[in-house]
Amino acid sequence: MRIDAHQHYWQPRRGDYGWLTPDMELLYRDYLPPDLEPALARHGIDKTILVQAAPTVAETDFMLGLAARHASIGGVVGWIDLAEPDFPRMLERYAANPAFVGIRPMLQDLSEDSWITQPAVLENLTVVAASGVAFDFLVFPRHLPHVLRVLERLPHLRAVIDHIAKPDIKGGQLEPWGALLAEVAQHQNVYCKLSGMVTEADPAAWTPADLRPYVEHAVNCFGLDRVMFGSDWPVCLLAATYDNVIGALQEILGPRTDDTTAAGVFGGNAARFYGIQ
Repeated sequence: MRIDAHQHYWQPRRGDYGWLTPDMELLYRDYLPPDLEPALARHGIDKTILVQAAPTVAETDFMLGLAARHASIGGVVGWIDLAEPDFPRMLERYAANPAFVGIRPMLQDLSEDSWITQPAVLENLTVVAASGVAFDFLVFPRHLPHVLRVLERLPHLRAVIDHIAKPDIKGGQLEPWGALLAEVAQHQNVYCKLSGMVTEADPAAWTPADLRPYVEHAVNCFGLDRVMFGSDWPVCLLAATYDNVIGALQEILGPRTDDTTAAGVFGGNAARFYGIQ
């Protein structure tokens, strides 16, 4: 099975995408399964992981509704408020839906970089770890020290780093991102998505060579069995087509993968991590 481990659908009129404004002309429109499915067919992608783009349970319900109607959606990574006392009950409710495979707070958008280390949040993360539900870290490099504190406190949390933690690819900056990512990778239950890179590079002039040092470092840290392809569509459209994104990663990884390891990066690892069958 080939899986795109990270993509989004949205309808701006739903009104809860605070970051999505009319001045973002390319993105400020409906993006739904019929828009993406031709690209999935071109590249033999059987399933996708649909990831939240708004910090509301209404968004989670919207995505689960799409998953119920579209077989191409293999799983949903939703949003539930990790700071709420009612979180355990909400997680139990959503985890009963087989399409619900993970949870993601939008850490990159919060005013406090250390939000994830609050006692109430850590207590609810223990519930996530015990449930077996996957956890997506949406972070910048500056958040990684806080991610490490969480992982040290909760060694059984099954987690994935979205977008290789968004290093400054446009600026060519490798540190401290590189050293911190290597520390995160020491936790064997943590994976990394090879996604979201084209929009961290120069959107108008990036090439696969710009992405290569970052992809290779992530693979060196996590190994080919703990990294997974994600398109970050439609956000990627700010810098590249779906074809460009998957083609660049295939070009970069081609020399260091065989059929088995490539099948893992482009599907098998995501299926194992999110429990997709």
